[in-house]
Amino acid sequence: QVQLAESGGRVVQPGGSLRLSCVASARPYSSHVLGWCRQKPGKEREFVSSIRWGGGRTYYADSVKGRFTISKESLKNTVYLQMDRVTPEDTAVYFCGRGSSPQEFRVWGQGTQVTVQG
Repeated sequence: QVQLAESGGRVVQPGGSLRLSCVASARPYSSHVLGWCRQKPGKEREFVSSIRWGGGRTYYADSVKGRFTISKESLKNTVYLQMDRVTPEDTAVYFCGRGSSPQEFRVWGQGTQVTVQG
């Protein structure tokens, strides 16, 4: 069973930037997508972004399009989420996931907390 380990969550001011990382314990297949969902307090988990391991096609939720950028470093089995111009609405626990379709993940990491406050 692959394991996913997130890092990079912290407290950041509105308008600031941070980068989340997710390392997979095993190399993903070309057909896999890796990406991020987030869960705000009292809300259901929601899709944020994902990337196809083979080919690198990217997918974004409308709420983050133009502010967040997902990328991968294949040799390190790592996916990144660059978060720019963050707002308090981005406060959530961010989970890394792996699946076969862009918005459906079957394997999850433990999550990393992102808090946006001034």
